[in-house]
Amino acid sequence: MFGYGRKHFTWDGTLRELEGSYPAFCTERSRPSMTASPSSSSGLEVLLSSLQNVGDVESTLNILNVLDELLSAGTDRRIHYMIRKGGSEALLTALVNTGCSFSPNYTILLPLLHLLAKVGHRDRRIGMKAEDAGAVQLTLKLLKHNVNHPRRAAACLWVIQVFSTSVSTANLIGENQGLDVIYHLIPQYTTKHLHTVKASINAFAALLCTKVNVYSVVSKGYISGLLKLYEDWHSKDTQHVAVAIRHALLGCLHKVTHSTAARHALVSQGGIRLLHQTTQTCLLSKVLESLVEPSVQLMRKCLPKTPLLLTSDQSAYSFPLPGRPHALPDMHVPSDESNEESDDEVSEDNQEKDYDDDYETDLNKLRLRPDPDRPKELLPQYSRLCPELSHDFEELDLSSEPEETSTSSSSSDEDSVLLSSCLPRSSRRDRRRSTAGSESSTSSSHSETETSTEGHTPGCSLTGSGLLVTNPTPAAFAVEAMACRHHPVSSCHEIQSFDSDFLVMITSWRFSSQTLSLSPAAARLEARDFHSHSSILSTSTGLRSKVREARGEASPGQTEDGQDDEEEGAEESHHHTMIDRLLERHGACVPHHEPKMYRAAAAKTKSIPGFSILAFPDFWGHLPPPGHESMAPRKPNIQRQKVFEDVQRFLNTDDIINQVVFDLEDSSLEAPSDRPDSLRFFSKFECGNLRKAIQVRRYEYDLILNADANCSQHPQWFYFEVSNMVADIPYRFNVINCEKSNSQFNYGMQPVLYSVREALEGRPHWVRTGTEICYFRNHFCPAHGRRRTTFYTLTFTITFKHNEDVCYLAYHYPYTYSAVKAHLNVLQKSVDPAKVFFQKQILCCTLAGNSCPVVTITACPASRGWKDLHQLRNRPYIVLTGRVHPGESNASWVMKGTLEFLCSSDPVAQSLREAFVFKIIPMLNPDGVINGTNRCDLNSEDLNRQWCKPDPVLSPTIYHTKGLLYYLNSIGRTPLVFCDYHGHSRKKNVFLYGCSVKETLWQSGSAVDTVGLKEDPGYRTIAKTLDRIAPAFSFNSCNYLVEKSRSATARVVVWREMGVLRSYTMESTYNGCNQGIYKGLQTGTKELQEMGVKFCHSLLSVTKDVYSRILINHIILDHNILDHKSHNCFEDDEPPCVEEIEYSRDCPALNGTDLDSDVNSNMSSTDGEEEGDEGHTGAQQQQGSFGQSQQPSMKSRLVPHLITEASIETLNEKRNTYSGVNITSGHILS
Repeated sequence: MFGYGRKHFTWDGTLRELEGSYPAFCTERSRPSMTASPSSSSGLEVLLSSLQNVGDVESTLNILNVLDELLSAGTDRRIHYMIRKGGSEALLTALVNTGCSFSPNYTILLPLLHLLAKVGHRDRRIGMKAEDAGAVQLTLKLLKHNVNHPRRAAACLWVIQVFSTSVSTANLIGENQGLDVIYHLIPQYTTKHLHTVKASINAFAALLCTKVNVYSVVSKGYISGLLKLYEDWHSKDTQHVAVAIRHALLGCLHKVTHSTAARHALVSQGGIRLLHQTTQTCLLSKVLESLVEPSVQLMRKCLPKTPLLLTSDQSAYSFPLPGRPHALPDMHVPSDESNEESDDEVSEDNQEKDYDDDYETDLNKLRLRPDPDRPKELLPQYSRLCPELSHDFEELDLSSEPEETSTSSSSSDEDSVLLSSCLPRSSRRDRRRSTAGSESSTSSSHSETETSTEGHTPGCSLTGSGLLVTNPTPAAFAVEAMACRHHPVSSCHEIQSFDSDFLVMITSWRFSSQTLSLSPAAARLEARDFHSHSSILSTSTGLRSKVREARGEASPGQTEDGQDDEEEGAEESHHHTMIDRLLERHGACVPHHEPKMYRAAAAKTKSIPGFSILAFPDFWGHLPPPGHESMAPRKPNIQRQKVFEDVQRFLNTDDIINQVVFDLEDSSLEAPSDRPDSLRFFSKFECGNLRKAIQVRRYEYDLILNADANCSQHPQWFYFEVSNMVADIPYRFNVINCEKSNSQFNYGMQPVLYSVREALEGRPHWVRTGTEICYFRNHFCPAHGRRRTTFYTLTFTITFKHNEDVCYLAYHYPYTYSAVKAHLNVLQKSVDPAKVFFQKQILCCTLAGNSCPVVTITACPASRGWKDLHQLRNRPYIVLTGRVHPGESNASWVMKGTLEFLCSSDPVAQSLREAFVFKIIPMLNPDGVINGTNRCDLNSEDLNRQWCKPDPVLSPTIYHTKGLLYYLNSIGRTPLVFCDYHGHSRKKNVFLYGCSVKETLWQSGSAVDTVGLKEDPGYRTIAKTLDRIAPAFSFNSCNYLVEKSRSATARVVVWREMGVLRSYTMESTYNGCNQGIYKGLQTGTKELQEMGVKFCHSLLSVTKDVYSRILINHIILDHNILDHKSHNCFEDDEPPCVEEIEYSRDCPALNGTDLDSDVNSNMSSTDGEEEGDEGHTGAQQQQGSFGQSQQPSMKSRLVPHLITEASIETLNEKRNTYSGVNITSGHILS
């Protein structure tokens, strides 16, 4: 069980063997003094009791050694068991009893302190216990008496380090000059007693857990001293034998810089420059790699906070809200990042326990349906949105004129009348323009109708309440919005609307009509003429006047008034011709996209700033690039490299330009003549978002995004134009005010780019682009100090292919509101009205006066016979919504795939139309999309948190969508499926979130007995089907949990209040897939649209029609079973980023070293090394062991040289001398 050599004793037995063979280790000399009950005490308790009361040195040492051997032989479980049995208190009592004597016996104190350090390191309450036992000041006293005895001092320092885990204990030590004593124990570079030096640094760092001690350190100038110590050790440790000392000094600096005052002190003392210089040296040696990361983290944390270069944190776009004039949200409200994500995306900042507590465990709330939020008398108004229930299909009898048939209903005619009463009247000149361009717009009578009549002055609008508004302002529209509180289509406001024809100027003063007659090779050189500063896709007469002025021509205002209309008409006709010729020569055939129809739709789009320019990609169209695009590989240590560049920006300002080159609020910077070599930026178009661009270096730009309208939060989405570039030069872009704490940009995602030149050459593609991409926390802060706001930098580098190209960069593939309207018009023209019932209506008008379209798609009946009409009017409903969050453009691409499929001639689509009635609202937040917001509507609220009780004025689209669902529910036509399309910024793949009572109770650990609960498992059917047929779908990423924080989302409210079993949020990744055939690939628009198609296919699994069942089985058989190896839905989707996104609060641990290793290494030294001359030999031995990585070990080395053969013999002689007490089986028996 044990073996011993010349000076070492090793115990190999177990506790039971110890108790049976050596009761002398476990019993006391005096039976009455024992505190443990003989009938219940374990051997360990007897050992601890004996330790507190035993008097002789030899027995105490034996007990300490046995305890150490027992605790070293296994895992930490033994130590925690000892702590539960009062081990910490026993050791502290022994320490006080031994240390309080006039001449303490260090033969006992040293092993006792070492064991106390090992045990106390694992006891979270050791500090409080030490205070109660009176051991704190005693240990500090022992330290003061032994500053010249390195081994004794090291033992005391480790115990002080352990005690300092308690704030009150650390303050107590600081109050008794502990900080000063320990600080002065840290020497300049030396080769002696390195373990003691390291123990001093670690103890000093441990004391810095309190604000009081940190303030004391700062006030005494110790930060400057720590920096000088680090510099001294760094410069003189040429053999790298004291890497752990340097690492410990960095850890000490990390601790102290939790304080703002300490960070300022470090910066003022040149700390960042020192760290930058030493880190550059460390990068040259692999041995010093462990010092690089803590140095980088320390520099990141201490870089001075830099306010954003903005006049206000509020968005550049403001909109007066009805009932709240001039009342904007408080810009000092801290950002609530738990609401930053899509419907069910949980913030990574939330602790796991908070996530578990978020589950809804109230069975009544999970099962009982709450009362409706409005009286039933208001619901019949939504009958107009169900024309399929009343339409008589007279056109089925007009087979001789199929091209002129219409599926209009009386309700849509009623919509037209309502709309015509609230739309602005146009002038004679505007009417002439609209007539000239009428061929490019839809004329179907069941389309969204907007009329223009004579009799009113241009710029006047008649509101639904009869209020005449001349030159309407946003405030007037706020009043008008209140008038339509209960009339969803009674008011469409005119906010700085475009000219009625929205003429697109393809040319500029540099781009004459002769350019169009050039050869294709020559035409390619004119891509620069499409940037927004010169050749503008615009309808603004003012902008065309500026072009004429630049060409030295007279404006119409300088000619006779009678010639104005004729000249403008001729000019517009000229531009129309040029557009037609340009499209004919270079236009790509983009399915379901017509540029002229897009232009017509955009003419009616209303924005806060009054956009008068079209972005070229939106007008021209997009084709998916051939092939797939792989996820971008992450360059090793790329974030570190970018941080170094940012630090150099702070240290060396010689090459820093810091010049604003674009400002959303300053139009004079749009075409700067004094900076011909800088890039030019522009974002004043639909969906655009870039507030300010600052040229930092010649080829580096900081970009500041615009916050959501009417608030100061949620900057994340970006979409802007960039031009005037030089080919083959890497440009670095830094988006510096992102708010989300992590992003798929850290996991292979790239932004997207569209090149005008490439489009003119026949490649109109949005493509993934960018290298050296990373996303990390930065040192910027709000312009006016909004509390608790943390900003993150998205940095990427782009090398453009062409000189003087015009390119567009975006967070993800843009999809505008005008694109939705144009797409619906194209689809309407494409369907056969004799087969497809396609009805486009207006759900309501938004705050800004844009119409929110709702589409009904189903199959026309085979005849007007009663049986066929009855079958149509009894089809189940499927309700689909999307784009409630404007920044989730991927949701619109999925919706595009769904719409196109349902309108197609595919047999599955035909089967779905015959089986269901589809109600589709493609865009729930038109105003947010138009104005380039990321999360909110113009009311500064997340519309997907308004479903419980939506305001009819402030959240009209949600209010009326919920009203439509209430109406369907009231007439017994509750939807079979509801799905809200979303995008997810932090996860890969596509997946569903649903609702389940049982799964929520199971996951929350609720005590509710679920055995008796009955729940239809059909909520999983669609997800299981998608998992088999959709390559991008991940079943294992789905969950069906109901959280309290999501109680006001569409998914939960529709499930709870309308009783829709299959109520979902479908989340689509911005990045790509990590499973299946798309593994390692980024999703493009093709894959997103495919997902929309596959979702339609999955609906066949919930129909009762036999033919549909056959179809879905055929679809599944056509697909190989997909290899989906996705993550568990209750875990984080991604592993921790390879580089720290946040600042590390503490220094990263050094591999191979811990407190146990330090203690054991210190005990391996001999008395001669301390008490002797501490010469070169001992120092070399310490260096040799200290410079190497030490494996964590609990192997006992407390008193190996004190246990001799004589001691064992003496113990054997005393085996049966303790009052006849034998210890067997871990208990004391008489």
